[in-house]
Amino acid sequence: MNWYLAVLKKYADFEGRARRKEYWMFFLFNIIISFVIGILGAIIGETGGLITVSLSGLYSLFIFIPSIAVTVRRLHDTNRTGWWILIGLIPFFGAIILFIFMILDSDPNANAYGENPKLAPEPQ
Repeated sequence: MNWYLAVLKKYADFEGRARRKEYWMFFLFNIIISFVIGILGAIIGETGGLITVSLSGLYSLFIFIPSIAVTVRRLHDTNRTGWWILIGLIPFFGAIILFIFMILDSDPNANAYGENPKLAPEPQ
């Protein structure tokens, strides 16, 4: 949960680097929250209804900018410019290439985007 909150604290911070753990924990918590919203909709009996769509829409809007920011910082961690995020717009192949970039290990040394985040303490 600390990794998720750490990304939210850097809401629109496109500078610096984000390690793999930060990116994937944020991704995991987004999936969990989406499932919870879907389950709440099913309990209420509104699957696909106004309440479920509204909750998921509001959550998507809330998380949109932090998702882009953490992805850009993750690309910086692999020593790539944040503009590589646009490769995800290419159908199918772009998403695969972006996925590969997200699973690559960090650049072990300092790069143009900052020091290696693995050397910093984990969020508490």
